[in-house]
Amino acid sequence: MALHIHEACILLLVIPGLVTSAAISHEDYPADEGDQISSNDNLIFDDYRGKGCVDDSGFVYKLGERFFPGHSNCPCVCALDGPVCDQPECPKIHPKCTKVEHNGCCPECKEVKNFCEYHGKNYKILEEFKPSPCEWCRCEPSNEVHCVVADCAVPECVNPVYEPEQCCPVCKNGRQLVISVTDMKQTH
Repeated sequence: MALHIHEACILLLVIPGLVTSAAISHEDYPADEGDQISSNDNLIFDDYRGKGCVDDSGFVYKLGERFFPGHSNCPCVCALDGPVCDQPECPKIHPKCTKVEHNGCCPECKEVKNFCEYHGKNYKILEEFKPSPCEWCRCEPSNEVHCVVADCAVPECVNPVYEPEQCCPVCKNGRQLVISVTDMKQTH
């Protein structure tokens, strides 16, 4: 079986322990200057400039061919000077966006939050609710809940009573005025 020079080089590269570094010389097999470039380590790589483009995984594209390099969703076109990639100015994602898709070149908002969450419950925008007898809340357009707590007056009785579903204490037995210590001193 006769081996061609190209096949012999492949065998020598696959089994490097069988050949010394002097066995293959760049003088014996001169590289075409336009088709190969060399690095500092005297390794020879194919040069596709002016003929095609190579992506991150080593796949070669023809001139004019459209491809998506690496993990990018933005397309590139192979040109004489290398890949020309379309990097548009993407619109900003809405701050209330809860679901973003990355299918195209730019990320796209698919769902905007239009509710407020308060203590595990969801409320519609502008909805008012009462989480406790003393607290009134409202779901604001900013998706934040603002609450106001009742400001109860000091009852004018000795034993105020808290009724169910009422915020402020009430005097059950009518007004029972509290006599202050200063009033008692004046009676002496």
